[in-house]
Amino acid sequence: MSTTPDPTEEPMSVSSETANQRPPGLTSSGPVSAAGGGKRRRLRVGPQGYLLGVFVLVALVGSWTSEFFFTVRNLENIAVAASVVAVLGIAQFIVVVTRGIDLSVGSVAALATVVAAVLLRQGQGVLVTVVVTLVACAFCGLINGLLIVYARIAPFVATLAMLSIARGVAFLVQVGTLIVISNETFLGIFGGRTGSVPNVVIIALVVTLVAAFVMRFTPLGRRLYALGGNPEAARLSGLPVKRDQVMAYVTSGLLAGLAGLMLAGRLSQGSSLVGAGYELDSIAATVVGGTSLGATPGAKADPE
Repeated sequence: MSTTPDPTEEPMSVSSETANQRPPGLTSSGPVSAAGGGKRRRLRVGPQGYLLGVFVLVALVGSWTSEFFFTVRNLENIAVAASVVAVLGIAQFIVVVTRGIDLSVGSVAALATVVAAVLLRQGQGVLVTVVVTLVACAFCGLINGLLIVYARIAPFVATLAMLSIARGVAFLVQVGTLIVISNETFLGIFGGRTGSVPNVVIIALVVTLVAAFVMRFTPLGRRLYALGGNPEAARLSGLPVKRDQVMAYVTSGLLAGLAGLMLAGRLSQGSSLVGAGYELDSIAATVVGGTSLGATPGAKADPE
């Protein structure tokens, strides 16, 4: 005997939890492995991983093409050459972190070699030579900073002009000939060794550690990062934006002068021809080190 359902009777309601229940091990897209836990994991390699891979690849290719690649002398030459680029890279980093760029670091380094060689040839002491050379190079950075901050010239244009000016002045000072450096004290400081380690490597390590400490733990470093992140917000917060920008370029010129002294000690001469292409090497070192050249140069590159 069939029964007719009462039209006034409400249908049985099913809760959303009951409707959405599925047997264990199943999802809306199918079975899930117990090891995955419902999430597919993939191996992510950051920039440091890629750099390590390239380093290993270069080492393998170098050792395969030459039996002298892994000799102590060759590795020492690589470390000495990289030390100069490291100092210039730090100089470039301090400028790039403020949304700028310095294309004159290579020419300023060449100017430093010529100024140091001329002063030593005139019989000046090593201390006077080093101080005058660094001040002259810092002055080049000061001109860059003033042109960029107060004359509102684009950093690319201002530093490109300084690139030509510094190299031209170096050529005029050396009068077209190489200036040999024979001062043993100077060569011992910038071309000698401490134990078995070249002094230029030690100088580069000290500069790197000091720069890392300043940028991470001092108010100046925080202000430079704030300036690179948002210059207008930094200005409205009361930070000395213009002063810090000028100081960044002065520091860049100072470190470029130090790199020039390292080159002079390594080559035992002053020449306007050295340092060509170092501006691109310094930019590459800055980017490879993790600094972004995008919309926010002060930020580190995404590690993922």
